[in-house]
Amino acid sequence: MQDCELTKLFAVFLPIISIFAREMKIGNIEFGNSPVFLAPMEDVTDIGFRLLCKRFGASMVYTEFVSAEALIRDVKSTISKLTISNTERPVGIQIYGRDVEAMVEAAKIVEQAGPDLIDLNFGCPVKKVAGKGAGAGMLQNIPKMLEITRKVVDAVKLPVTVKTRLGWNHEQLIITTLAEQLQDCGIQALTIHGRTRSQMYTGQADWTLIGEVKRNPRIHIPIIGNGDITSAEEAKRAFDEYGVDAVMIGRATFGRPWIFKEVRDYLDQTGTKNLDFNAKLDILEELLRINVERIDEKRGILHTRRHLAATPIFKGIPDFRQTRIAMLRAETMNDLLAILEETRAKLG
Repeated sequence: MQDCELTKLFAVFLPIISIFAREMKIGNIEFGNSPVFLAPMEDVTDIGFRLLCKRFGASMVYTEFVSAEALIRDVKSTISKLTISNTERPVGIQIYGRDVEAMVEAAKIVEQAGPDLIDLNFGCPVKKVAGKGAGAGMLQNIPKMLEITRKVVDAVKLPVTVKTRLGWNHEQLIITTLAEQLQDCGIQALTIHGRTRSQMYTGQADWTLIGEVKRNPRIHIPIIGNGDITSAEEAKRAFDEYGVDAVMIGRATFGRPWIFKEVRDYLDQTGTKNLDFNAKLDILEELLRINVERIDEKRGILHTRRHLAATPIFKGIPDFRQTRIAMLRAETMNDLLAILEETRAKLG
């Protein structure tokens, strides 16, 4: 067969090869092609929000992160975070802490809750976590991070994964070496947020090092990229340019659980139209009702405000400032629904 014919065949089969290359597994969990995950986020990824994201196409969801110390002390509010539903599977429970024994014991408790995997948080940058040596604080104590990881892997039967950052700061970009070390501890997937701890959530996520980890021939576990994925186009670019096995979306889901549908439709080239304003408002109203029913009226409204404040569906509405203020001050579900419905009527 001549070279030109081989070139033509390669051009035909390359898209097919690329598709199969994107099929992903963590342990026995199969995700198919180009999976898109919901990031674990404190005060955001409660069960109601996770179920909505799952409905709209999230391939994997995670609980809010769970303090190992609070878990082994049997703190009621922490124990409640372990509640999961079969409808949201596959679902991971994420734990954080700085003490080896506490993390091992917490992992055993979490395993009894029946998630599909346990994720170790070595990436949270907030002061009350990282400043105490947990979360991203572990980036300053790699030996202990690796000891925790190794001992948790040995203590449980579920797949164990890790989420971390590029390094503590730009003078300590250690992720390429750290990825191999964590893999050697027995983890079955690694999520990398493309920022350092010192960046917190500022600036732009740097995906070049994520791509470098993925291209490392010694890395054989799935690499999940995280940071600044706010659109379907950015998700596709992450897959195409950096070769990650999955992408994880965090803050862009606030008030926008349907982003998973937008990304999934774009990646799969379904040609499906995006939801209109009314459909999106229906979803936010549903989220409000879910939260009120799940908790109580006062706290359910407070829990929904983050989404109402962040949702992009109200952007560009003329003279919306006073309506937004009223919306965020509403104290009863009926008052809040009335404001939302008034906004719908004005735009109709």
